[in-house]
Amino acid sequence: MSRATARSLSGDSHDDFAPKKKDVPEGMEEVQALIKEQVESNDVMLYMKGTPSAPQCGFSMQTVRILNAVGVDYASVNVLDHAAIRDGIKVYGDWPTIPQLYVKGEFVGGCDIVTTMFTEGEFDVFLKDQGIKLDE
Repeated sequence: MSRATARSLSGDSHDDFAPKKKDVPEGMEEVQALIKEQVESNDVMLYMKGTPSAPQCGFSMQTVRILNAVGVDYASVNVLDHAAIRDGIKVYGDWPTIPQLYVKGEFVGGCDIVTTMFTEGEFDVFLKDQGIKLDE
């Protein structure tokens, strides 16, 4: 069975081994620039509550399960660690809820949209069409 690789940009390991977190800017303009950089520099980017190994809400857990099921590598940000990003991502994507998934810099949707795409067999096809490599 394939297993996706998730990189948590907020850290997903013991503090002694976790990468040092960058300070998140507080101003909306700076936060929007940070989010834009994250979305554009990661082919698959998930803004979620919690981390891939410890989701903090059912919708984030469902989205992580789908990403893992299709075997895609992705980066994530725990919005619970950063209030400015939690608020900023809702503005950036013009979407009121979290999680939010971005592929190749474009907003795909939240848990409901990703789940529908997955159950209808469209999600892995969509990712492949975007040039995203999946574990086979």
